[in-house]
Amino acid sequence: MKSNPIPNAPEEGAGSEHASVRDPGSEPVSDPGSEPGSGPGEGSGGPFGWFKELGASGRRAFAGSFGGYALDSYDFFTLPLGMVAIGAYFSLDPGQTGLLTTVTLVVSALGGALAGILADRIGRVRTLILTVVTYALFTLLCGFAPNYETLLVFRGLQGLGFGGEWAVGAILVAEYATAKNRGRTLGVIQSSWAVGWALAVIVYTAVFQLFDESVAWRILFWTGALPALLIIYVRRNVTDAPQAAEQRLNSRERGSFSAIFEPGLRRITLFGVLLSTGVQGGYYTLATWVPSYLKTDRGLTVVGTGGFLTFLISGAFIGYLTGGYLTDKLGRKRNVAVFAVLSALAVLAYTNVPTGSNTLVLLLGFPLGFCMSAIFSGFGSFLSELYPTAVRGTGQGFVYNTGRAVGAFFPTLVGFLANSWGVSGALVFGAAGYGVALIALLGLPETRGRALV
Repeated sequence: MKSNPIPNAPEEGAGSEHASVRDPGSEPVSDPGSEPGSGPGEGSGGPFGWFKELGASGRRAFAGSFGGYALDSYDFFTLPLGMVAIGAYFSLDPGQTGLLTTVTLVVSALGGALAGILADRIGRVRTLILTVVTYALFTLLCGFAPNYETLLVFRGLQGLGFGGEWAVGAILVAEYATAKNRGRTLGVIQSSWAVGWALAVIVYTAVFQLFDESVAWRILFWTGALPALLIIYVRRNVTDAPQAAEQRLNSRERGSFSAIFEPGLRRITLFGVLLSTGVQGGYYTLATWVPSYLKTDRGLTVVGTGGFLTFLISGAFIGYLTGGYLTDKLGRKRNVAVFAVLSALAVLAYTNVPTGSNTLVLLLGFPLGFCMSAIFSGFGSFLSELYPTAVRGTGQGFVYNTGRAVGAFFPTLVGFLANSWGVSGALVFGAAGYGVALIALLGLPETRGRALV
């Protein structure tokens, strides 16, 4: 791989690492800025030391990325929450409704890959703005869809922005964070997904109580235009990390797919896609079908569904924060392995609760949300550390979103099997994704403590 990173002394909050050139497949490199005797994950300055270490510019980047991902989540969940109403309005079968999610996720692979290349060529912040505008615009247009086919097209185009936002925002913050606290910093960014999810459930509950469901799903989509307001803040306040920007601009390689498949990175890319496929296949199966499962198999009302999802989302939020801490404490691979096993067990328990035991379903929502979210917390730091600065956007965008696209077929499979197996029976396929993730870890190096170069 031909790159020419320049290890200039970083400014405060610009990664804070005097890095040397390394092979992306080599053993971890300790953060030279760590205090003697402090291992990765042992932050200084109290529980919010990681935030102080970002510096003023890094904290603004953190705010922009946190808001962008939260609103990305909000716009995604407008579909699963309105799915039953949409299916009834257009007279769709479960396979057709599941296809709406699959199209979103498949197109998101293209959006994520393109956003990754743009991030390496025009910068992280400019690309972040483009992704937010895209997903906000097409979520709004979904609310005006006159038929199923148009909705399918708009939802697919929404995936272009949806796919790119996370990878770009995660890289932006990762390049400001120190190696010893990168996991927990990106874990907090990841937790914003639960914040957006919770906001979507609150708005869904209110809208579907105030309006007939034949129009309520449209209103829910229209509220998806709100993320565009974030652009004002990002344009005025957020900049790329100076050291990372300089390294990127002075590199001979700047955002190309061929670069991430060269001998030094090919193995990383292939096993990274497999890991992403497994984790996201399991996650999106649950995220897409749990609301329908609660309404059809468990017989809950709109308010009842919102209440049950509160437990699930609360577990998710705490899971993101806990997973972020553990990925620094245990290492990237161990964190994924532990929560892959626990997530699979939680899925099996949640979907096999006897009829009439809805209280148990309510309680199991917390550990389910906790486990399936904690596994994600290390993704931002892990993928950022696997690639050098010049192609970090391309590599992370491609790996994360290709895995999302392949994993997207899990929700469709559940939809087609739901007619014969029921939603609860078909959801078991979500557990299989976590087994795929465990296999993928065999081909990836541990990266805890690596400096970004």
